Amino acid sequence: MKSRSQDQSLSDSRELDRSYDPLTGNPPSKPNKKTIKQRFLKLLPCCRSVTISFISQGNISDDDELSTVRYRPERIDRLVQQTNFTKKELQVLYRGFKNECPSGVVNEETFKSIYSQFFPHGDSSMYAHFLFEAFDTHNNGSVSFEDFIVSLSIILRGSITDKLNWAFNLYDLNKDGCITREEMTDIMGSIYDMMGKYTYPCMKENASKEHVDNFFQKMDKNKDGVVTIEEFLDTCQKDESIMQSMHMFDNVI
Repeated sequence: MKSRSQDQSLSDSRELDRSYDPLTGNPPSKPNKKTIKQRFLKLLPCCRSVTISFISQGNISDDDELSTVRYRPERIDRLVQQTNFTKKELQVLYRGFKNECPSGVVNEETFKSIYSQFFPHGDSSMYAHFLFEAFDTHNNGSVSFEDFIVSLSIILRGSITDKLNWAFNLYDLNKDGCITREEMTDIMGSIYDMMGKYTYPCMKENASKEHVDNFFQKMDKNKDGVVTIEEFLDTCQKDESIMQSMHMFDNVI
């Protein structure tokens, strides 16, 4: 006999992906697949590394999905409180997450494989590694639905400060509270590797170094060779183009 906590966990999971109606106790009619696909397509500009897999051609039945899920997410009401998504939005996102990852988590190799589909002419593995570490907030080598959805909420609907803090954390590779020239060089190198040699207009060979130089010239106020979170926030908040880009994805879903 299942324990009460196990039953509750299964109920929460079914409620989250709309495979169970808590009011009637019956499975609701399946949502229109085309509508789900269209909604996920809207996410692609800002979270391409994860959402491309959500719109795969294959489909898994609710019963099959529930039987293979090993990781149970937190209750949907708690996720609504922790993020800026509504209950319905979380249900759609969770269904997509489960379709690609029945186990409930994404490991780094799967994450890299998904991300590489967007950059067939380049090598996205290193940038995907950096991005995965930013999503892996518990540093356990996997990204759960909670990890994914909390970061996605910040990227899409967080405050300016929250978005900038998330970006700083991505660039601060060793998480010591500052960005070094070496870290920024690694980040920019991975971005240029990801774009490949066949971009238009063609990038100059020293473009990555010039980008790093410009970054430190603008951000490193006291010229001590590192950029702190205070310097980063202060510079970004005074830069009109950066502020505009922070609002780019405010209404994607």
